Amino acid sequence: MDTATAATIRKFSISRAHKAQMCLSKKIIQEDRLPEKISLVAGVDVAYAGELAISAAAVLEYESLELLESQTATCRVKLPYIPTLLSFREIPPAVACIRRLKLQPDVFLADGQGIAHPYRCGFASHLGLAIGKPTIGVAKSKLIGKPTLIGENIFLVENGQIIGSLVTTKENTKPVYVSVGHLKSLATAIKIVKHCVRNSRIPEPLLQAHKLSSKERDLQKT
Repeated sequence: MDTATAATIRKFSISRAHKAQMCLSKKIIQEDRLPEKISLVAGVDVAYAGELAISAAAVLEYESLELLESQTATCRVKLPYIPTLLSFREIPPAVACIRRLKLQPDVFLADGQGIAHPYRCGFASHLGLAIGKPTIGVAKSKLIGKPTLIGENIFLVENGQIIGSLVTTKENTKPVYVSVGHLKSLATAIKIVKHCVRNSRIPEPLLQAHKLSSKERDLQKT
C-alpha cells in the first residue's frame, strides 16, 4: 500500500460516509425518467487485482441484446472493502469507465444494491446520482429486507416499505435482487431486468461487463 492510499484510509470516516449515504438517499428519484422507447442498455461491473480496481461497461442494443460497445478503466484502490460502503470503493473506476463510452445508454444495470441497502443508497443508487442517469441495482444476494409474497411477486420489505424484489431469471437457480437505483420505478426496473435475460441467471448487460472486467483482471495478474 502506497503512502497516499494509507493517508486516504486514515482520513476516511465510516460514520461520515453513512451520513453521506443518508443524505444522498433523499435525492434518489424512484420514478421513470426514461425515453419512451429504450434503445441502449448498459451493464457495469468492477473486479479487483490486488490494489487495482478494474471497471467494465458493456453497452447493448435493448431489443436484440447485441453488444455494441465495451470499455474498461483501471484505478488504484484507495479504500479497503467495508460492508455497506462498497460504493465509495467502486464509484471512481465505474465513473471513469462510463466516461469513456461513445454511446450513451438510456439505462444502466449495476452489479450491486440500489435502495435495498441499510442506508438506502447502495452502489447502483450512488452511481445513478453521480452520473445523472437511470440505474437499476441487480445483486446476487440481499443486504436487508424480508422476502414477502405480494400478489404474484416476491418483494423485499423493510419496516413496512417495499425496497426491492426477488426476480427469478432462470429456472432452478437462485433469484437476483432487483432494486431501484435512480430515476426508475421498481416495476419498470423488474421489467427491464427480465427483458435483459438470455441463458444466464445474470442479465446479459451485466454478464458481458463481468466477462470483460474478469478478463482485464486476469491480464493484470499475469
